[in-house]
Amino acid sequence: MEIEIKKYLYDIKVSIDSIEDYLGETRNFNLYLENKMLRRAIERGFEIIGEAMNRIDKLDESIEIEGEIQIISMRNRVIHGYDKIDNEIIWGTIVRHLPTLKIEIEKLLSK
Repeated sequence: MEIEIKKYLYDIKVSIDSIEDYLGETRNFNLYLENKMLRRAIERGFEIIGEAMNRIDKLDESIEIEGEIQIISMRNRVIHGYDKIDNEIIWGTIVRHLPTLKIEIEKLLSK
């Protein structure tokens, strides 16, 4: 695997870890909604994750990451449709997809 791809994978891992750190042990959707700074920090994490995935895909289409298209699409919505961000979709991604993505990225990094 190219070093540049590993760098993007590492960027994804760091962003996932940051999102987890921002949320802490307590995962509370209402606290998320009430904290604008937290929402913006998590949105930025998803921007980085989506952009890194997009760049990986351009370098090597054979690297498959589950939900890649959806994550890249979410990144595009966060950046270009900032006024139409659906907090429930972001939260659902955090709860349902981020743990799986983290495991997948860690496996790719270990190769």
